[in-house]
Amino acid sequence: MNNEIVHIIENCHSEAAKRLVGQEQLVDDILTAFIAGGHVLLEGVPGLAKTLAIKTVAEILGLDFKRIQFTPDLLPADVTGTLIYEQNTGSFSVRKGPVFANVILADEINRAPAKVQSAMLEAMEEKQITIGEETYKLPDPFFVLATQNPVEQEGTYNLPEAELDRFLMKLVISYPAADNEIKIVQTAGKAAYVPVKRIVQPADITTLKAAAEKVTCDEKLVEYIVSILTVTRPENSKRQQAGRTLVNTANTNDITRYIHFGASPRAGIAMLQCAKVHAMFAGRDFVLPEDIKAVALNVLRHRLVLSYEAAADNVTADDIITRILDFIPVP
Repeated sequence: MNNEIVHIIENCHSEAAKRLVGQEQLVDDILTAFIAGGHVLLEGVPGLAKTLAIKTVAEILGLDFKRIQFTPDLLPADVTGTLIYEQNTGSFSVRKGPVFANVILADEINRAPAKVQSAMLEAMEEKQITIGEETYKLPDPFFVLATQNPVEQEGTYNLPEAELDRFLMKLVISYPAADNEIKIVQTAGKAAYVPVKRIVQPADITTLKAAAEKVTCDEKLVEYIVSILTVTRPENSKRQQAGRTLVNTANTNDITRYIHFGASPRAGIAMLQCAKVHAMFAGRDFVLPEDIKAVALNVLRHRLVLSYEAAADNVTADDIITRILDFIPVP
């Protein structure tokens, strides 16, 4: 792997460490999603530096950053923009909304009603916005990082599965380790005001994305990815699909009974893209099974719709994915 790429990633880590304590993996995951060309859903209780991490990465990448606070009374026009009537000319002019930026922090996205979420869905999937009768392309690159609070559910709207599937990754942020929390408390929040430098230039973004595309993945590893997806689909154990059979789903009832709907082929594409970036970060130009396992939780946890039995047995999506990774033989 090109030493220049490894140098860029190392510089990003060291620059982010000026503000963020113990969040190296979070920065890595955000950069992975950015290079892979997808969006990120972050879940964690308040006070875990989600917003600070996103702002820091945006500054390191040198990209235009906008924060949108989602509330139940928000309208689609508050996000996308609207037409303004100009009385002097008798015509309408376009006032673009905050979504017209490179990096969007959609704070507490699950507080937005369905109309706002559908507007965000168009932006995330099509990278364009319709205002009136005109369609406007969003800036390139366009990167959405949405947060949601897992604790307080009053006044929230569950994200539909179609929108969840548009997120390349779902990152679950936990409490910091004791040593890191001591450092955080000692700084008394002053780390948020520490300046960080722009590390990544526009040409570097193109270089990083091109390098990730050149990372090779053996066909056996692609079959391994598809095998993981196959086990998440309960209907595969009930009927025989035509074509190749990569894994025997007859012995997976102890797993599939907890799954109502499994992952789509889009999950497989996402897993391959993220595994390539993970391999690139490790300085390799080829994917290993360890790369696939490293990104599996982040890529799959929000794409599984669990059954009532899972809730009754207190089984989480992470538990199921971990069991599937243990079950599928590594090529």
